[in-house]
Amino acid sequence: MHHDASLWADPRFWVGIAFFLFFAIFGRKIVGLLVATLDNRSLAIKRELDEAGRLRQEAEAMLADANARRQVALQEAQIMLDSARSEAQRMGEAARAEAASSAARRERMALDRIDAAEKAAVSDVRHAAAELAGRAAERILAEFPAEADATLIDRAIQGLPAALATRRAA
Repeated sequence: MHHDASLWADPRFWVGIAFFLFFAIFGRKIVGLLVATLDNRSLAIKRELDEAGRLRQEAEAMLADANARRQVALQEAQIMLDSARSEAQRMGEAARAEAASSAARRERMALDRIDAAEKAAVSDVRHAAAELAGRAAERILAEFPAEADATLIDRAIQGLPAALATRRAA
């Protein structure tokens, strides 16, 4: 009987009982809250990834459009170049010296137009991509304040082992 009295009088026993009762009563709610918080964060990240994918598709479409415009510009330049060569050949029959000078001048103009068109297309694509990236960054940063993200991430990391253990047990 002396042994039973010491067990009931031992504070460690009562702390253990209180600890067990606390987690038996509130454990599922705490774990459920942590799991819900992690699930919400996971959904937010998924939305961000979906948005980033959509923006990437838009940027790729813009790049494809710019490449198509570049290809058209190159074809037009080729047509212009071919035209300049044939005209230079006709003029060469009349006056070879004047034709050579004229053909070189026209060829340089065509190449300058090609360079200008390529530079404009590249500049348009870069500008559009920078605007899209800036808007995407503004949206993402506006939705999640840095302090809240850090706190939420710290809590999620601390609660992760318990949440995983609960999910494995269930």
